[in-house]
Amino acid sequence: MRHFRLQVVLAFALVYIFWGSTYLGIRIAVQRLAPILLAGVRFSIAGTAMLAFCRVSGRKTRVTLDQFWRLAFIGVLLLAISNAILAWSELYVPTGLAALIISITPIWFLFIDHVLLRRVTRSHAQPVGRTALVGVGLGIAGMIVLLWPRLRETGTLGTWQLVAALGLLGSSFSWAFGSVLAREWRVRVDALVGAGWQMMIAGVVDIVVALALGEHRVAHWDHAALGAVLYLVVFGSWVGYSAYVWLLRHVPTTKVATYAYVNPVVAVILGWAILGEPVDRFMFAGAAIIVPAVALVTTAEHEIEPAD
Repeated sequence: MRHFRLQVVLAFALVYIFWGSTYLGIRIAVQRLAPILLAGVRFSIAGTAMLAFCRVSGRKTRVTLDQFWRLAFIGVLLLAISNAILAWSELYVPTGLAALIISITPIWFLFIDHVLLRRVTRSHAQPVGRTALVGVGLGIAGMIVLLWPRLRETGTLGTWQLVAALGLLGSSFSWAFGSVLAREWRVRVDALVGAGWQMMIAGVVDIVVALALGEHRVAHWDHAALGAVLYLVVFGSWVGYSAYVWLLRHVPTTKVATYAYVNPVVAVILGWAILGEPVDRFMFAGAAIIVPAVALVTTAEHEIEPAD
């Protein structure tokens, strides 16, 4: 039991720290590589290497056709779509702001779990506790505060920043949906093997799209780009994503989602310290509202009562 607790603590630490730093890595890389190409190269390398490691370490890497398609669908949602949108959005918004917007992911978890899936499966929806509703309300208010300067901007830059911010909302929804499906389906393969397949499939999908769009023609492979991609592969994909997949299998989703209000703190600090990104009063105010809101939502699972 003690060994398991140490594993949980270590996994959370890896997700908290390294995923918070990946916003900085993406920001550096996307200035030199087009966003979909970046995601494709990152995940195809990470996935292939992960499966090779699993093979060498004696893990069974073969999967059934049903397992393959389930892993593929989850991987496309979590990585091919979500991360490609995130990378594109970081062309227009600072790393700290991007992380703060993404931090509303637990609110999407709540919506998907207790509204969307209930309607799709036609099961009787369970009531959500008051704490969760308060958290959702605060989250919406915090998002308005956070985006207020972009909502008021009428120039081209302000418009693109707003579009990018809305894209981040879509990115976080895709991530939450994929995470919920991963929990519901519980594909019976080794966690590292599953992560490897998901990353490789997502990488191939993004590379095909990037090549079709001609993104490879504008890629600038300098030392900074190579270093950023290597960092994202090792610490963002191998370490962080594998720890996240492991946590999804062993810890309640609402607890795993706590990374969403730790990562922004890491991202804001690194963006300010390394890239000199400004931290204005709207970011402070938005963070002061969103972080507690997310914390409230993550407690919602304990307030849900069985429906009559």
